[in-house]
Amino acid sequence: MTGLETAIILIAFVTVAAVFSYAVLSAGLFSAERAKETVYSGLAEAKSNLEISGSVIGESDVTETSLQNIYFTLKNAIMGSPIDLTPCDGTSSAENKCVISLLTKSSYLNNVKWSRIIIGSDDGDNLLEPGEQIEIHINLNDLGDNMTLTDNLTANDFFNMQVKPALGSTITVQRTLPAALEYKMDLH
Repeated sequence: MTGLETAIILIAFVTVAAVFSYAVLSAGLFSAERAKETVYSGLAEAKSNLEISGSVIGESDVTETSLQNIYFTLKNAIMGSPIDLTPCDGTSSAENKCVISLLTKSSYLNNVKWSRIIIGSDDGDNLLEPGEQIEIHINLNDLGDNMTLTDNLTANDFFNMQVKPALGSTITVQRTLPAALEYKMDLH
C-alpha cells in the first residue's frame, strides 16, 4: 500500500512539473516571438530613414535683407523602403504624408507648404525610392493657409526645420544665417 501511495505522489509531482515546464516554455517562446517582431519592426523603421544629400541652400530677396527660399535634397539613408513624399499644398485638406515643420525665434509652423523637384532618375510616382533624390523647396512667403512667419529671417537669425516622414525617423535641420546675406548661400 505504501508503495502505491508513493507511486501516486510521484506521478502527481511529475505531472505538475510537466505542466509547469510547458507553461514556462510557452512563455519563453511567446517572448522570443515578440522580441523577433520588435527587431523586424525596428529594421523596417531604420530602412525607411531619410538623409540630406548635399547642402541646405538659402535664397534671399533682391535687397539681400531677408531669407525667402530654402532648398535641400533628400534621399534614402540606406537601400530601404520607399517613402511617400507627396508635396504639401498648404491647405487643411493636404494629402501629404511627410510633414515639414518650421521653427524660428518667434514662430512655430507645423505642416508648412512645400514643393519638390525630382533629381536624376524618376519613375513618375510620389515615392522616394532607393537611387532617387528629391529637392525640397520651401517658399517662406507662401507657407500655406493662415501660416506666416511673425518676423522675416534676417542676418544672424536661426531656423529649425523638422522633416517627419510617415514611417522612419525625423530629420532635424538647424541653421543660422550668416552676418551678411547673399542672394544664394550655402547655409552651414
